Amino acid sequence: MHGQNFPDLFLGIGCIKRRNDEVSQEQVEVIAIDGPTASGKGTIAGIVAQRLGYHYLDSGALYRLAALTCLDRQVDLLDEAACAKAASDIEPIFRDGRIELFGRDVTEAIRAEIVGITASKIATLPSVRQALFDLQRRAKKAPGLVADGRDMASVVFPDARLKVFLTASAESRAERRYRQLIQKGISANLTSLTEDLAERDRRDRERKTAPLVPMPDSRILDSSNLTIEETVETVLSWWREVNQ
Repeated sequence: MHGQNFPDLFLGIGCIKRRNDEVSQEQVEVIAIDGPTASGKGTIAGIVAQRLGYHYLDSGALYRLAALTCLDRQVDLLDEAACAKAASDIEPIFRDGRIELFGRDVTEAIRAEIVGITASKIATLPSVRQALFDLQRRAKKAPGLVADGRDMASVVFPDARLKVFLTASAESRAERRYRQLIQKGISANLTSLTEDLAERDRRDRERKTAPLVPMPDSRILDSSNLTIEETVETVLSWWREVNQ
């Protein structure tokens, strides 16, 4: 894949082909998958998009890119205007499965725990969410979109045909994150990870702007005891059902 600026940068995972006919953005079908940290929503959304030949939006990566920019600029996280400016300045590029930001490769950097913690903090700021809103909306393109995040169904794509709230127990999520970090050669402490996830969950639930809650029409999917394939197939079966 050649280097691309957003919005195309998050659209490559599931895009097999585009329709030849013009389709208005309002007609594009969306699957919105929301869930807490380490619930596996990114993995599931990416596979579902690939299976359907749809575009894929990893909204969490945008918040991590904004967070990394705040950290690099040593922005005071209590300065909402400065955080929003950092969010509005990001112009990431995808190149051969890597992410570049301001001329450097940040693929691994945005997955660091400090970046994730910072992303969770700035995500509570209304101005930051607004700065990233339009970027996310522009990802809605034919033939369809699978978007994952924390407010995809409630705020960004409230008209999504299928809304999934993917969750799992705090223990299973902490264990998943622990394994991910160890596999990457990053030292981790399971107890600390569990405590951090609990704090992020609280912050996500209690923030005034776009709190992390399932919508009335969301389908709840607890993946604590499911394999990746079982979880993917559940989402795909729901998708077939709503399109009957």
